[in-house]
Amino acid sequence: MSEEQKPIMTPDDVASAEFQIQKLYAKDVSFECPNAPHIFQETGQADVKMNLAQRVDDLGDNLHEVVLTVTVTATIGEKTAYLAEVAQAGIFMLSGFNEQAAHAVMNTMCPNTLFPYARRAISELVSDGGFPPLTLQPVNFDQLYAQRMQEIAQQKSGETGADQSNGEAVDAEFPIDD
Repeated sequence: MSEEQKPIMTPDDVASAEFQIQKLYAKDVSFECPNAPHIFQETGQADVKMNLAQRVDDLGDNLHEVVLTVTVTATIGEKTAYLAEVAQAGIFMLSGFNEQAAHAVMNTMCPNTLFPYARRAISELVSDGGFPPLTLQPVNFDQLYAQRMQEIAQQKSGETGADQSNGEAVDAEFPIDD
């Protein structure tokens, strides 16, 4: 007999839940072009990869800092053309959410809010670095979160280890087509 899934939040829970953006800011920004100026003489298409990582810190008083780190690495052959990294952060107030719903919000709504800022910063860094404009495609953080939670559930059913989520549902690598 399968166990019936419970909703993350009931309608009464939703009515009392509150989500507010307190502050958005760039926590860390870096651009490296280790093989300049010779890399500009290379021919061929750059192989561009994007990595996402996320960290959530509890600040107390229903406040949480969420840091979404976007790292883009471009290589031509064996040489690194550039490495651009942006740690886009935000302070979010969450109240009235149960633990499961708060975890979902911090790993879906918060990175969905932060990603456009990080994407714009990456694009500007790449262009300012002398490379063709780079447009990062949108990321479905809801899908990433669902996949990560499914992986954790499968790990737990296979072993009785500790919860490995720790608010870090996003950790993925994406190839990018220019």
